[in-house]
This record gives sequence, C-alpha cells and structure tokens, in this order.
Amino acid sequence: MPDTAAPPVPEKKAPTPFMAQYLDIKSSHQDALLFFRMGDFYELFFEDAVRAAEILDITLTARGEHDGKPIPMAGVPYHASEAYLARLIKSGERVAVCEQTESPAEAKKRGSKSIVNREVVRVVTPGTITEDTILSSRQGQVLAAIALAAGGTEAAIAACDVSTGAFEIIEVSPETLGEKAASLPISELLVTEDDEARPLLRQALASLRMPVTRRPSRAASVSSGESALKSAYKLAALDGFGSFTKAELCACGLLLDYLSLTQAGADIRLDPPNRRGQSASLSIDPATRAGASRSTLP
Repeated sequence: MPDTAAPPVPEKKAPTPFMAQYLDIKSSHQDALLFFRMGDFYELFFEDAVRAAEILDITLTARGEHDGKPIPMAGVPYHASEAYLARLIKSGERVAVCEQTESPAEAKKRGSKSIVNREVVRVVTPGTITEDTILSSRQGQVLAAIALAAGGTEAAIAACDVSTGAFEIIEVSPETLGEKAASLPISELLVTEDDEARPLLRQALASLRMPVTRRPSRAASVSSGESALKSAYKLAALDGFGSFTKAELCACGLLLDYLSLTQAGADIRLDPPNRRGQSASLSIDPATRAGASRSTLP
C-alpha cells in the first residue's frame, strides 16, 4: 500500500531574544501601536508596522521571520518622532512609547549576547498629550471620565488637561450625562464597561463625536476614587476637598487610574480639583492652556 502518512510539520523556531522581548512588551499594549526604540529610530512590527505605514505614508519593509513568515517593519527617526506621533494621534491611534532603559555597553556587562532593556515609558492618547509641538492651540485638550453610581441615581464627570494641570469635577443628573458630555471640548472620554451597558448611557454614547475609551469597571469605584485622590495629593484624608458624592469619587478613580496607566506610573501632577454643581460648565479650554500656571499641590 502507498504511504499516505501526512508530511511532518516543520518545527517552529523559537523567537530570537530581541523578538521575544518585543512580543512580551507588545502583549501588554495590544490596543496601541508600539514605538519600539532601536538606536536612532522607533521601529514598529507586524500589524503595527502595516497600520503606521498606511497612515504615515512611510516605507514598509521586513526584518527576519516569525512562525515562518517575514516580519513587517516600519520605522520613524527618533529626532522627528513628535511629528509622526501627532499624525497618528490625529488619526485616532494610541501609541505606546517604548524606550531603551540602558546602553548597549551596560547590556554587555550582563553577557555578550544580552540585549538592552526596554520599557514603555508612556502611552500617548488623544487626551493625554503633553508635547507642545503636538498640542493644538486652537482647541482644548480635555480627558474626561464619566461615571454612574448609587444604582444609577448619581452621575458625575471628572475632567483634566494634563498639559496644564487643570482638574475639574462636575456633578450632573444621570438623564443629562450624555448631553453634558457632548457640550464639552473633550478630546478623549473614559467610560466603564458596566456603565456603557446601561441603556441610558449606551444611547448617549452612540451620538457622541469623540474618541471613547472603555476601561474595566473596577477602576471606577468609591474606594478606588478615594485611594487615587489621596495618593495623587499625598493626603491622609480628603476632608480639605469637601464631601464627594459616590459618582464623583467613581469618576475620579476612573480618570486617575487611566492617567497612571498612560504615564507608566509617573507622578500625576494635577491642580487640586475644582468642583462644580450641576448647572456649571467646564472651563478647561484654550485660554486655560495659554494662561494657566500650575498651583502647588497639597
């Protein structure tokens, strides 16, 4: 009888140490394009490279193989990276910036085949831009978090401009939460998965014309908000800020948790929160950015 056995499947090669490092870092930033620092360039690989090459109109090449296929690669010069970042953010992308945290000489001290350590130092999103060359002077940059609490009977918006430190909290009625958010100059809106599932909020989000980022519901709780505010301002208690509603604390927790994520654990430097009632309007705007001076944090 003829031999009908299937041909042997080629054994997959293990990724190189360099590619293993890249894949490990990328696994923690699946929702962002990864700017991977390599000398004088930020390189992008796989689907990130394809997407960036399309948006930026840069050359798409290949480097090595993974699972038997060429690895797409595209890069931008480090010294000109802010211009490319601006175009990517304007197109609606998020970018995780991964830097070399040691020199090649330092890496060699750990062994001749050691590669340099790399870490993501920040994630750039539409609402967390700090570079003056990327910020638009014609419109405000507002990162806002909306939250419902007390069974949906309370609602609040926490908003900030990370480029100036301005930080405001607005108490709103649940029925007008979407309407209020739509009236503000928001660059990026944060919402929890649980709140998004509520019919009232789901309907409101469908009509909003702004980038919406979904976050785990655990980030928006009364306890997380209290803890995040105390940590941000080095306080043992929040009495000096007055009495927060549950919704206000949930919104603050959601906002500050996201800032901690995008700033890779760096200190969050915001002015003390300016609290406003339901009839107030948000004052973070271009004039705030142009004339703001950061106050001393408690």
